[in-house]
Amino acid sequence: MQTEETEDSESGASRPSKSQRKREMHERQALGQKLVELSAAQLARLALPQDLLGAITETQRIRGHEARRRQLQYVGKLMRYADYDAIQAGYDNLLGNTRAAVALMHHCERLRDQLLEDDVALAEFIDQNAGVDTQWLRTKVRAARQERAAEKAPRHARELYKWLHAQLLARTGA
Repeated sequence: MQTEETEDSESGASRPSKSQRKREMHERQALGQKLVELSAAQLARLALPQDLLGAITETQRIRGHEARRRQLQYVGKLMRYADYDAIQAGYDNLLGNTRAAVALMHHCERLRDQLLEDDVALAEFIDQNAGVDTQWLRTKVRAARQERAAEKAPRHARELYKWLHAQLLARTGA
């Protein structure tokens, strides 16, 4: 039975087996395929190499089955030379698959609810976050409260959540 890692006869250093390297290539190609399914705005948020980004956008335009398959193979090839761990982390963060991303979403939801419930929480948020557009924030909170009272769709509450998420994401530097 062959072990997962083989030993290089000259240097004595171990290297991944052919099967392991193949699994890693399949993982990279699968991530490349997931990247192709993202929108242009989502792709812009990821720090992708220019050649990889170009190949992904080209793949999105292709409709023919065989041509698309070949282009996906090319994306997989480019993924071999890209920083896989950084791209995977960015992808997970983008989709909210990390604990930190989920915690940030929950924090934003709680903060939005506090701002909608209490004027004191709104004043504290403004005091703690110097430089925010207080007029926009107060207008958005007022509109969201009116929506809630009228039992309308929460359009302004969603906008407030997105704004809070962007503010807190920029503050954490993620």
